[in-house]
Amino acid sequence: MAVINIEEAKMQVSRKGFLDVSVDPALDLFQEIEKLKKEKNMVLLAHYYQEADIQDVADFIGDSLGLAQEAERTRADIIVFAGVHFMAETAKILNPDKKVLLPDMKAGCSLADSAPADLFRKFREDHPDHLVISYINCSAEIKAQSDIICTSSNAEKIIESLPEEQKIIFAPDKNLGAYLKKKTGRDMLLWNGACIVHEIFSVKKISELKMRHPNAKFIAHPECEEPVLKMADFIGSTTALLKFTQKDSSGEYIVGTESGILHQIQLLSPNKKFIPAPPENNCACNDCPYMKLNTLEKLYVCMEYELPEIIMAPDLLEKARLPIERMLEISRRYGL
Repeated sequence: MAVINIEEAKMQVSRKGFLDVSVDPALDLFQEIEKLKKEKNMVLLAHYYQEADIQDVADFIGDSLGLAQEAERTRADIIVFAGVHFMAETAKILNPDKKVLLPDMKAGCSLADSAPADLFRKFREDHPDHLVISYINCSAEIKAQSDIICTSSNAEKIIESLPEEQKIIFAPDKNLGAYLKKKTGRDMLLWNGACIVHEIFSVKKISELKMRHPNAKFIAHPECEEPVLKMADFIGSTTALLKFTQKDSSGEYIVGTESGILHQIQLLSPNKKFIPAPPENNCACNDCPYMKLNTLEKLYVCMEYELPEIIMAPDLLEKARLPIERMLEISRRYGL
């Protein structure tokens, strides 16, 4: 372990987003990470969209709901979150007295960025008779302005738990909101936000892919745009997509969500074939550029030096906790 000046290290993290310390290429990072977890009583939570190596070394792999639930019940002293910033914030909100680490502080979220807190505050003030349900893919500041948080796994149940006459603001994802509005028939006002990954899938290219693979089922995340969802044989959260492919009898699937999920899906169904849905252009846009900022090397350095750390103001922690706790309570009620 190299000796570093903590104040200089914090300044570097502030500037770069991560601690840029050289790692001995001879190190077995898998072994070192396991060692650090035991020595420091750390738990490593990883989202399905992380790179395969990080998923393989994680203690828990899941979607936003599953990871929030794990963060709520962990007895570890330190939570290391291999995901994006709003996820690590959620873990900190649920564990204000624990240290929460994120390998790269610049691992943000285009969807969270689409809802600036000041503009959203004005939007809410303009509709005082509406209750705010915010998708967990939002900043702590938006969570603090919300009545209930949801994930794609539990959003439908949370909406249905409210009186039918209750008007709802749903933020920040307009595509997920439109899908839920159509499915539940509820009076919902949608914030105009979206995920860059799920908005880029090409209807034309998916249609061509389905023609080349006539036996493949197309499965999609509800953050996708409506024309894409209309093509889907199954729509569901990341975990729901994974479970569907395990139970379904088909042997081939086109997957309309971030490509990181393919690692777990393939591990759980090794005899089936999975094809990532193609984006509109020729870039790797079905990879989330923010999720992929985390690497195994950054993860190791983060755990070794316990930086970057999520720091939040106590009043923000308190305000953001209540709507998350409401979500978790409703999820428990419905066995989600």
